Amino acid sequence: MPVVASQVVNGHVAPGFEAVRDAFERNFAHRHELGGACCVNHQGKKVVDLWGGIRNQATGEPWFSDTMVVVHSATKGLAAMTLAIAHSRGWLDYDERVARYWPEFAQNGKEAITVRQLLAHQAGLFAFDEPVDRRTVENPDRLAEVMARQKPAWEPGTRQAYHGLTLGFYEGELLRRVDPQHRSLGQFFQDEIATLLDEDFYIRLPEGIPNGRLATLPPPGMLKMLIGFRPMRLLIEGLNPHSNISRALSVNPGTSVYLDEARVYARNLEVPAGGGVGTARAMAHAYGVFATGGRELGLKKETLDLLAAPAIPPACGFYDECLKGEVQFSLGFMKPSANWRFGGPHSFGSPGTGGALGFADPDAGIGYGYVTSRMGLDFSGDPRDVALRDALYKCLESRPRQRLVPELIAS
Repeated sequence: MPVVASQVVNGHVAPGFEAVRDAFERNFAHRHELGGACCVNHQGKKVVDLWGGIRNQATGEPWFSDTMVVVHSATKGLAAMTLAIAHSRGWLDYDERVARYWPEFAQNGKEAITVRQLLAHQAGLFAFDEPVDRRTVENPDRLAEVMARQKPAWEPGTRQAYHGLTLGFYEGELLRRVDPQHRSLGQFFQDEIATLLDEDFYIRLPEGIPNGRLATLPPPGMLKMLIGFRPMRLLIEGLNPHSNISRALSVNPGTSVYLDEARVYARNLEVPAGGGVGTARAMAHAYGVFATGGRELGLKKETLDLLAAPAIPPACGFYDECLKGEVQFSLGFMKPSANWRFGGPHSFGSPGTGGALGFADPDAGIGYGYVTSRMGLDFSGDPRDVALRDALYKCLESRPRQRLVPELIAS
Protein backbone atom coordinates (compact mmCIF):
# COMPACT_ATOMS: atom_id res chain seq x y z
CA MET A 1 0.00 0.00 0.00
CA PRO A 2 1.75 3.17 -1.15
CA VAL A 3 1.87 6.10 1.24
CA VAL A 4 1.35 9.49 -0.35
CA ALA A 5 1.48 12.70 1.68
CA SER A 6 1.20 10.54 4.82
CA GLN A 7 -2.02 8.98 3.54
CA VAL A 8 -2.51 5.32 2.67
CA VAL A 9 -4.12 4.55 -0.68
CA ASN A 10 -6.00 1.25 -0.89
CA GLY A 11 -7.85 -0.67 -3.55
CA HIS A 12 -7.07 -1.85 -7.04
CA VAL A 13 -7.19 -0.95 -10.71
CA ALA A 14 -7.44 -3.29 -13.67
CA PRO A 15 -4.51 -3.53 -16.11
CA GLY A 16 -4.53 -0.48 -18.36
CA PHE A 17 -6.06 1.82 -15.73
CA GLU A 18 -2.95 2.42 -13.64
CA ALA A 19 -2.98 6.13 -14.55
CA VAL A 20 -6.17 6.59 -12.54
CA ARG A 21 -4.43 5.27 -9.44
CA ASP A 22 -1.53 7.60 -10.12
CA ALA A 23 -3.93 10.55 -10.33
CA PHE A 24 -5.66 9.47 -7.11
CA GLU A 25 -2.30 9.34 -5.31
CA ARG A 26 -1.30 12.74 -6.70
CA ASN A 27 -4.53 14.19 -5.33
CA PHE A 28 -3.15 13.60 -1.84
CA ALA A 29 0.33 14.82 -2.68
CA HIS A 30 -0.51 17.88 -4.77
CA ARG A 31 -4.25 18.70 -4.70
CA HIS A 32 -4.92 18.82 -0.96
CA GLU A 33 -7.08 15.72 -0.82
CA LEU A 34 -7.91 14.68 2.75
CA GLY A 35 -9.83 11.47 2.19
CA GLY A 36 -11.98 10.02 -0.54
CA ALA A 37 -12.79 7.29 -2.99
CA CYS A 38 -13.05 6.80 -6.73
CA CYS A 39 -14.68 3.92 -8.57
CA VAL A 40 -15.20 3.18 -12.26
CA ASN A 41 -17.25 0.47 -13.94
CA HIS A 42 -16.40 -0.15 -17.60
CA GLN A 43 -18.59 -2.33 -19.80
CA GLY A 44 -20.07 -3.94 -16.71
CA LYS A 45 -16.76 -4.62 -14.95
CA LYS A 46 -15.24 -2.74 -12.03
CA VAL A 47 -11.89 -1.47 -13.30
CA VAL A 48 -11.09 1.15 -10.65
CA ASP A 49 -11.88 0.86 -6.94
CA LEU A 50 -9.72 3.16 -4.80
CA TRP A 51 -10.03 4.73 -1.38
CA GLY A 52 -7.77 6.29 1.19
CA GLY A 53 -6.88 9.15 3.48
CA ILE A 54 -8.83 10.53 6.42
CA ARG A 55 -12.58 10.36 6.78
CA ASN A 56 -12.80 12.78 9.70
CA GLN A 57 -10.35 15.65 9.90
CA ALA A 58 -11.20 16.38 13.55
CA THR A 59 -10.41 12.85 14.77
CA GLY A 60 -7.92 11.65 12.15
CA GLU A 61 -9.91 8.44 11.61
CA PRO A 62 -9.05 6.68 8.33
CA TRP A 63 -11.22 6.18 5.27
CA PHE A 64 -12.15 2.49 4.90
CA SER A 65 -13.50 0.47 2.00
CA ASP A 66 -17.09 0.87 3.21
CA THR A 67 -16.89 4.50 4.36
CA MET A 68 -19.88 6.56 3.22
CA VAL A 69 -20.23 10.32 2.93
CA VAL A 70 -22.90 12.86 2.00
CA VAL A 71 -22.71 13.74 -1.72
CA HIS A 72 -25.02 16.77 -1.62
CA SER A 73 -26.46 17.47 -5.09
CA ALA A 74 -24.87 14.38 -6.61
CA THR A 75 -27.89 12.76 -4.93
CA LYS A 76 -30.03 14.24 -7.71
CA GLY A 77 -28.74 11.73 -10.24
CA LEU A 78 -29.57 8.76 -8.00
CA ALA A 79 -33.02 10.23 -7.34
CA ALA A 80 -33.63 10.72 -11.07
CA MET A 81 -32.92 7.01 -11.60
CA THR A 82 -36.09 6.18 -9.70
CA LEU A 83 -38.20 8.18 -12.16
CA ALA A 84 -36.37 6.54 -15.07
CA ILE A 85 -37.46 3.17 -13.72
CA ALA A 86 -41.01 4.50 -13.37
CA HIS A 87 -40.86 5.63 -17.00
CA SER A 88 -39.64 2.21 -18.15
CA ARG A 89 -42.52 0.59 -16.28
CA GLY A 90 -45.03 2.83 -18.03
CA TRP A 91 -46.06 4.66 -14.88
CA LEU A 92 -45.24 8.14 -16.18
CA ASP A 93 -44.57 10.01 -19.40
CA TYR A 94 -41.88 12.70 -19.25
CA ASP A 95 -43.91 14.90 -21.62
CA GLU A 96 -47.18 14.55 -19.69
CA ARG A 97 -48.43 17.24 -17.33
CA VAL A 98 -47.47 16.72 -13.68
CA ALA A 99 -51.09 17.45 -12.73
CA ARG A 100 -52.24 14.31 -14.55
CA TYR A 101 -50.55 12.26 -11.84
CA TRP A 102 -50.92 14.78 -9.02
CA PRO A 103 -54.17 16.75 -9.52
CA GLU A 104 -53.59 19.06 -6.53
CA PHE A 105 -50.41 20.31 -8.23
CA ALA A 106 -52.54 22.28 -10.71
CA GLN A 107 -52.79 25.36 -8.50
CA ASN A 108 -51.47 28.89 -8.91
CA GLY A 109 -50.37 28.61 -12.52
CA LYS A 110 -48.84 25.13 -12.46
CA GLU A 111 -51.52 23.27 -14.39
CA ALA A 112 -49.52 23.05 -17.65
CA ILE A 113 -46.09 22.17 -16.23
CA THR A 114 -44.79 18.94 -17.71
CA VAL A 115 -42.69 16.33 -15.97
CA ARG A 116 -39.86 17.17 -18.36
CA GLN A 117 -39.99 20.88 -17.47
CA LEU A 118 -40.03 20.13 -13.75
CA LEU A 119 -37.05 17.78 -13.96
CA ALA A 120 -35.10 20.31 -16.07
CA HIS A 121 -35.41 23.10 -13.45
CA GLN A 122 -37.74 25.01 -15.77
CA ALA A 123 -40.85 25.16 -13.59
CA GLY A 124 -39.95 28.28 -11.58
CA LEU A 125 -40.31 26.29 -8.33
CA PHE A 126 -36.77 26.68 -6.99
CA ALA A 127 -37.84 27.92 -3.52
CA PHE A 128 -40.74 27.71 -1.08
CA ASP A 129 -42.70 30.77 -0.01
CA GLU A 130 -44.29 28.99 2.96
CA PRO A 131 -42.13 27.94 5.93
CA VAL A 132 -40.58 24.48 5.49
CA ASP A 133 -38.55 22.97 8.32
CA ARG A 134 -37.46 19.47 9.28
CA ARG A 135 -40.89 18.62 10.70
CA THR A 136 -42.46 19.52 7.37
CA VAL A 137 -39.93 17.42 5.46
CA GLU A 138 -40.67 14.49 7.78
CA ASN A 139 -44.38 14.70 6.92
CA PRO A 140 -44.84 13.96 3.19
CA ASP A 141 -48.55 14.76 3.21
CA ARG A 142 -47.97 18.17 4.76
CA LEU A 143 -45.05 18.84 2.41
CA ALA A 144 -47.19 17.87 -0.59
CA GLU A 145 -49.78 20.46 0.40
CA VAL A 146 -47.10 23.16 0.59
CA MET A 147 -45.76 22.19 -2.84
CA ALA A 148 -49.24 22.10 -4.37
CA ARG A 149 -49.89 25.67 -3.20
CA GLN A 150 -46.53 27.05 -4.33
CA LYS A 151 -46.71 29.65 -7.09
CA PRO A 152 -44.01 29.62 -9.81
CA ALA A 153 -41.58 32.54 -9.75
CA TRP A 154 -42.31 33.15 -13.43
CA GLU A 155 -44.16 31.54 -16.30
CA PRO A 156 -43.08 27.87 -16.35
CA GLY A 157 -41.04 26.88 -19.37
CA THR A 158 -39.64 30.33 -20.00
CA ARG A 159 -36.54 30.37 -17.77
CA GLN A 160 -34.26 27.99 -15.90
CA ALA A 161 -33.41 28.22 -12.19
CA TYR A 162 -31.63 25.51 -10.23
CA HIS A 163 -34.14 23.76 -7.96
CA GLY A 164 -31.40 23.05 -5.41
CA LEU A 165 -33.52 21.26 -2.81
CA THR A 166 -37.10 21.56 -4.02
CA LEU A 167 -36.52 19.31 -7.05
CA GLY A 168 -36.16 16.21 -4.93
CA PHE A 169 -39.28 16.95 -2.91
CA TYR A 170 -41.35 17.38 -6.08
CA GLU A 171 -39.83 14.21 -7.53
CA GLY A 172 -40.65 12.34 -4.36
CA GLU A 173 -44.31 13.28 -4.39
CA LEU A 174 -44.59 12.55 -8.12
CA LEU A 175 -43.11 9.09 -7.61
CA ARG A 176 -45.35 8.45 -4.62
CA ARG A 177 -48.37 9.20 -6.83
CA VAL A 178 -47.39 6.91 -9.72
CA ASP A 179 -45.91 3.99 -7.77
CA PRO A 180 -48.66 1.38 -7.22
CA GLN A 181 -47.25 0.86 -3.70
CA HIS A 182 -47.06 4.64 -3.05
CA ARG A 183 -43.54 4.38 -1.65
CA SER A 184 -41.40 7.38 -0.82
CA LEU A 185 -38.53 8.07 -3.20
CA GLY A 186 -35.97 6.96 -0.61
CA GLN A 187 -37.79 3.68 0.02
CA PHE A 188 -38.26 3.08 -3.71
CA PHE A 189 -34.55 3.69 -4.30
CA GLN A 190 -33.66 1.24 -1.54
CA ASP A 191 -36.06 -1.45 -2.79
CA GLU A 192 -35.59 -1.13 -6.54
CA ILE A 193 -31.97 0.02 -6.96
CA ALA A 194 -29.73 -0.21 -3.88
CA THR A 195 -30.91 -3.63 -2.69
CA LEU A 196 -31.05 -5.15 -6.17
CA LEU A 197 -27.53 -3.96 -6.95
CA ASP A 198 -26.20 -4.59 -3.41
CA GLU A 199 -25.12 -0.96 -3.04
CA ASP A 200 -24.14 1.12 -0.03
CA PHE A 201 -26.13 4.24 -0.80
CA TYR A 202 -29.09 5.75 1.01
CA ILE A 203 -31.49 8.56 0.24
CA ARG A 204 -33.02 7.83 3.64
CA LEU A 205 -30.15 6.98 5.98
CA PRO A 206 -31.38 4.42 8.57
CA GLU A 207 -30.74 4.51 12.29
CA GLY A 208 -28.69 1.32 12.15
CA ILE A 209 -25.73 2.83 10.27
CA PRO A 210 -23.04 3.59 12.89
CA ASN A 211 -21.32 6.95 12.91
CA GLY A 212 -18.01 5.15 12.40
CA ARG A 213 -18.95 4.33 8.82
CA LEU A 214 -19.55 7.98 7.96
CA ALA A 215 -17.04 10.52 6.68
CA THR A 216 -17.60 14.16 7.50
CA LEU A 217 -17.61 16.98 4.95
CA PRO A 218 -17.33 20.25 6.88
CA PRO A 219 -17.71 23.51 4.94
CA PRO A 220 -14.62 25.66 4.42
CA GLY A 221 -14.21 28.84 6.42
CA MET A 222 -15.27 32.18 5.00
CA LEU A 223 -11.67 33.26 4.33
CA LYS A 224 -11.03 30.14 2.22
CA MET A 225 -14.30 30.76 0.40
CA LEU A 226 -13.39 34.34 -0.40
CA ILE A 227 -9.92 33.37 -1.59
CA GLY A 228 -10.67 30.16 -3.44
CA PHE A 229 -14.31 29.83 -4.50
CA ARG A 230 -14.94 30.03 -8.23
CA PRO A 231 -16.82 31.61 -9.87
CA MET A 232 -16.76 34.64 -7.57
CA ARG A 233 -20.06 35.98 -8.89
CA LEU A 234 -21.84 32.89 -7.57
CA LEU A 235 -20.25 33.34 -4.14
CA ILE A 236 -21.44 36.94 -4.06
CA GLU A 237 -24.94 35.77 -4.96
CA GLY A 238 -24.80 33.17 -2.20
CA LEU A 239 -23.93 35.80 0.40
CA ASN A 240 -27.10 37.73 -0.42
CA PRO A 241 -29.89 36.16 1.68
CA HIS A 242 -32.52 37.38 -0.79
CA SER A 243 -30.87 35.96 -3.92
CA ASN A 244 -32.35 33.07 -5.87
CA ILE A 245 -29.47 30.73 -4.98
CA SER A 246 -29.74 31.50 -1.25
CA ARG A 247 -33.47 30.85 -1.32
CA ALA A 248 -32.88 27.61 -3.22
CA LEU A 249 -30.13 26.17 -1.01
CA SER A 250 -29.57 28.04 2.25
CA VAL A 251 -32.99 28.47 3.85
CA ASN A 252 -36.44 26.99 4.07
CA PRO A 253 -35.29 24.27 4.73
CA GLY A 254 -31.65 24.70 3.60
CA THR A 255 -28.99 22.03 3.25
CA SER A 256 -28.38 21.95 7.01
CA VAL A 257 -31.68 20.10 7.39
CA TYR A 258 -29.99 16.79 6.54
CA LEU A 259 -26.98 17.29 8.81
CA ASP A 260 -26.90 16.21 12.47
CA GLU A 261 -24.25 17.27 14.97
CA ALA A 262 -24.56 14.08 17.02
CA ARG A 263 -25.18 11.55 14.23
CA VAL A 264 -23.19 13.24 11.40
CA TYR A 265 -26.20 13.03 9.06
CA ALA A 266 -29.92 13.04 9.81
CA ARG A 267 -31.53 9.63 10.04
CA ASN A 268 -34.86 8.59 8.51
CA LEU A 269 -35.13 11.87 6.61
CA GLU A 270 -35.46 12.16 2.84
CA VAL A 271 -33.94 15.07 0.97
CA PRO A 272 -33.65 13.51 -2.51
CA ALA A 273 -31.93 16.54 -4.06
CA GLY A 274 -29.08 16.74 -1.57
CA GLY A 275 -29.11 14.35 1.39
CA GLY A 276 -27.86 11.12 -0.18
CA VAL A 277 -25.13 9.27 1.71
CA GLY A 278 -23.08 6.49 0.17
CA THR A 279 -19.92 5.24 -1.50
CA ALA A 280 -18.26 6.03 -4.81
CA ARG A 281 -18.54 2.30 -5.53
CA ALA A 282 -22.33 2.44 -5.30
CA MET A 283 -22.55 5.48 -7.57
CA ALA A 284 -20.27 3.94 -10.19
CA HIS A 285 -22.20 0.67 -10.15
CA ALA A 286 -25.61 2.29 -10.56
CA TYR A 287 -24.43 4.58 -13.35
CA GLY A 288 -22.60 1.65 -14.93
CA VAL A 289 -25.89 -0.23 -15.19
CA PHE A 290 -27.52 2.80 -16.82
CA ALA A 291 -24.56 3.08 -19.22
CA THR A 292 -24.69 -0.53 -20.41
CA GLY A 293 -28.32 -1.28 -21.19
CA GLY A 294 -29.97 -1.32 -17.77
CA ARG A 295 -30.95 -4.99 -17.82
CA GLU A 296 -30.40 -5.44 -14.07
CA LEU A 297 -33.01 -2.76 -13.35
CA GLY A 298 -35.43 -3.58 -16.17
CA LEU A 299 -34.75 -0.33 -18.01
CA LYS A 300 -36.08 0.01 -21.54
CA LYS A 301 -34.03 1.26 -24.46
CA GLU A 302 -36.57 4.05 -24.99
CA THR A 303 -35.88 5.40 -21.50
CA LEU A 304 -32.11 5.20 -21.87
CA ASP A 305 -32.28 6.93 -25.26
CA LEU A 306 -34.19 9.82 -23.67
CA LEU A 307 -31.58 10.15 -20.92
CA ALA A 308 -28.80 10.21 -23.51
CA ALA A 309 -30.55 12.79 -25.71
CA PRO A 310 -29.54 16.48 -25.68
CA ALA A 311 -31.15 18.75 -23.11
CA ILE A 312 -34.04 20.90 -24.33
CA PRO A 313 -33.71 24.58 -23.31
CA PRO A 314 -36.54 26.74 -21.98
CA ALA A 315 -37.71 29.68 -24.07
CA CYS A 316 -34.96 32.00 -22.78
CA GLY A 317 -32.15 29.47 -23.08
CA PHE A 318 -29.95 27.58 -20.61
CA TYR A 319 -28.86 30.61 -18.57
CA ASP A 320 -29.64 29.65 -14.97
CA GLU A 321 -31.21 32.34 -12.79
CA CYS A 322 -29.78 30.72 -9.64
CA LEU A 323 -26.34 29.62 -10.80
CA LYS A 324 -25.75 32.72 -12.94
CA GLY A 325 -24.34 30.84 -15.90
CA GLU A 326 -25.33 28.37 -18.61
CA VAL A 327 -25.90 24.84 -17.34
CA GLN A 328 -27.89 22.06 -18.97
CA PHE A 329 -30.33 19.71 -17.25
CA SER A 330 -32.56 16.96 -18.56
CA LEU A 331 -34.91 14.49 -16.86
CA GLY A 332 -33.40 15.08 -13.43
CA PHE A 333 -29.75 14.82 -14.52
CA MET A 334 -27.10 17.35 -15.49
CA LYS A 335 -25.87 17.09 -19.07
CA PRO A 336 -22.35 17.97 -20.27
CA SER A 337 -21.91 21.55 -21.45
CA ALA A 338 -19.22 24.14 -22.04
CA ASN A 339 -19.39 25.21 -18.39
CA TRP A 340 -19.56 21.69 -16.94
CA ARG A 341 -17.69 19.06 -18.95
CA PHE A 342 -17.81 15.38 -18.11
CA GLY A 343 -17.94 12.12 -20.06
CA GLY A 344 -19.11 12.24 -23.65
CA PRO A 345 -21.94 13.99 -25.51
CA HIS A 346 -24.56 11.47 -24.40
CA SER A 347 -23.50 11.37 -20.74
CA PHE A 348 -25.78 12.20 -17.84
CA GLY A 349 -25.06 12.56 -14.13
CA SER A 350 -24.90 15.03 -11.29
CA PRO A 351 -22.16 16.81 -9.33
CA GLY A 352 -22.41 17.73 -5.67
CA THR A 353 -21.20 20.69 -3.64
CA GLY A 354 -17.71 19.96 -2.38
CA GLY A 355 -16.53 17.83 -5.28
CA ALA A 356 -18.59 14.62 -5.52
CA LEU A 357 -19.62 13.46 -8.99
CA GLY A 358 -21.42 10.50 -10.48
CA PHE A 359 -22.25 9.98 -14.14
CA ALA A 360 -22.97 7.49 -16.91
CA ASP A 361 -21.27 7.61 -20.29
CA PRO A 362 -23.20 5.21 -22.54
CA ASP A 363 -20.82 5.75 -25.48
CA ALA A 364 -17.88 4.43 -23.44
CA GLY A 365 -19.89 2.09 -21.22
CA ILE A 366 -18.68 3.98 -18.14
CA GLY A 367 -20.19 4.40 -14.70
CA TYR A 368 -18.16 6.78 -12.54
CA GLY A 369 -18.21 7.85 -8.90
CA TYR A 370 -16.00 10.15 -6.83
CA VAL A 371 -16.51 11.27 -3.22
CA THR A 372 -14.39 13.20 -0.72
CA SER A 373 -14.11 14.37 2.88
CA ARG A 374 -12.59 17.77 1.99
CA MET A 375 -14.97 20.36 0.62
CA GLY A 376 -13.77 21.69 -2.72
CA LEU A 377 -14.29 25.24 -3.93
CA ASP A 378 -14.65 24.92 -7.71
CA PHE A 379 -18.23 25.03 -8.94
CA SER A 380 -17.60 23.74 -12.47
CA GLY A 381 -15.35 20.77 -11.74
CA ASP A 382 -13.17 20.01 -8.73
CA PRO A 383 -9.47 19.68 -9.72
CA ARG A 384 -9.22 16.33 -7.89
CA ASP A 385 -12.15 14.89 -9.79
CA VAL A 386 -11.06 16.44 -13.10
CA ALA A 387 -7.62 14.83 -12.74
CA LEU A 388 -9.19 11.43 -12.16
CA ARG A 389 -11.50 11.77 -15.15
CA ASP A 390 -8.73 13.02 -17.42
CA ALA A 391 -6.63 10.00 -16.46
CA LEU A 392 -9.58 7.66 -17.00
CA TYR A 393 -10.34 8.86 -20.51
CA LYS A 394 -6.68 8.76 -21.50
CA CYS A 395 -6.69 5.13 -20.42
CA LEU A 396 -9.79 4.50 -22.52
CA GLU A 397 -8.21 6.16 -25.57
CA SER A 398 -5.31 3.73 -25.42
CA ARG A 399 -7.57 0.67 -25.31
CA PRO A 400 -9.26 -1.06 -28.27
CA ARG A 401 -12.69 0.47 -28.85
CA GLN A 402 -15.48 -1.76 -27.56
CA ARG A 403 -19.09 -1.46 -28.56
CA LEU A 404 -22.10 -2.71 -26.65
CA VAL A 405 -23.82 -5.66 -28.30
CA PRO A 406 -27.34 -4.49 -29.24
CA GLU A 407 -28.88 -7.83 -28.30
CA LEU A 408 -27.76 -7.29 -24.71
CA ILE A 409 -29.55 -3.98 -24.35
CA ALA A 410 -32.93 -4.27 -22.66
CA SER A 411 -35.83 -3.36 -24.89
